[in-house]
Amino acid sequence: MIQLGNRLLTRRRALLAGGAAVVGGAALGLRACDRSEAPVDEQGRVRLRFATDWRAQAEQGGFYQALATGAYEKRGLNVQIVQGGPGVNVPQLLASGAVELGMGSNSFIPMNLVAAGAPVKAVAAFFQKDPQVLIAHPDPALETIADLKGRPFLLADASINAFWVWLKAKYGFTDDQVRKYTFNLAPFLADERAVQQGYLTSEPYTIEQEAGFEPKVFLLADEGYPSYAAMVLAPNAFARDNATALRSFIAASAEGWRDYLRGDAAPGDALIRKDNPEMTQAILDQARQKLRDNAIVDGGDAALYGLGAMTADRWQAFFEVVSQAGVFDPGLNWREAFTDNYLPGRG
Repeated sequence: MIQLGNRLLTRRRALLAGGAAVVGGAALGLRACDRSEAPVDEQGRVRLRFATDWRAQAEQGGFYQALATGAYEKRGLNVQIVQGGPGVNVPQLLASGAVELGMGSNSFIPMNLVAAGAPVKAVAAFFQKDPQVLIAHPDPALETIADLKGRPFLLADASINAFWVWLKAKYGFTDDQVRKYTFNLAPFLADERAVQQGYLTSEPYTIEQEAGFEPKVFLLADEGYPSYAAMVLAPNAFARDNATALRSFIAASAEGWRDYLRGDAAPGDALIRKDNPEMTQAILDQARQKLRDNAIVDGGDAALYGLGAMTADRWQAFFEVVSQAGVFDPGLNWREAFTDNYLPGRG
């Protein structure tokens, strides 16, 4: 039973934790494209294909809600959500022209694209907090992440060059604490001192339902981890040539996220379950509640500037941590990773 839960809920971490997908070919393809006008359907609506980072789930709920309730259509858009999965590489889809827009799972992805010379930017961030968490067994001695020092960490390879870099810099953790994470709960359950990576909306629920106890969960964002998540990525040429459509897409997505979290989520959930029949309503309900309770979407910069907001301060803070740790060249122009020109109220 635990293996089934792992398949449904642990799903994308190996692929997305570091955002280190191969983007060299994507960079070449995107540099070659200097014009990118979106097609129009027979009703005069602009066609936009939006590639998500994994199979349909609550973490994409606002986009599905906007599609289901007509928020895109009323703004003159014909949006198709292209479902992600284990064989889907969003930067490659953007480079090939298979989609106009894509979803970025964390701040490493647009920064990696900049490092590869790919002309793509994050144009909105619908998760103000990256839902990445550390999970431990219940222990009254564990109050903060700092209390995990000396414990074994079960981490996927991609995580070593991602949030582990930040954890080492902030807490003094060392690489000899790392153990291989194979997306199987058994090693974690067998060792009461073990710490496992996870997603706020996924692995804690799996453990509660299938292992019979409530784990200790540390949301990295609440400890200062500065990564955004659920970003909209757009090639520079597409953004330039379709500015009105892009602004409309972001505005409609913001409406969808607001409605999905604070209104009737049934329309979005129905589309999610249609695209991903393995998804259950119970999983969707608990994930949406955690998104609300932890202000993943409407906290942070969004509380000040609106849903989807990003700030230069946050991007700079992220870059400084990871570049000082050697992930990126300190001379990389981090400002090329994002733009707020297409957010509501801009332009």
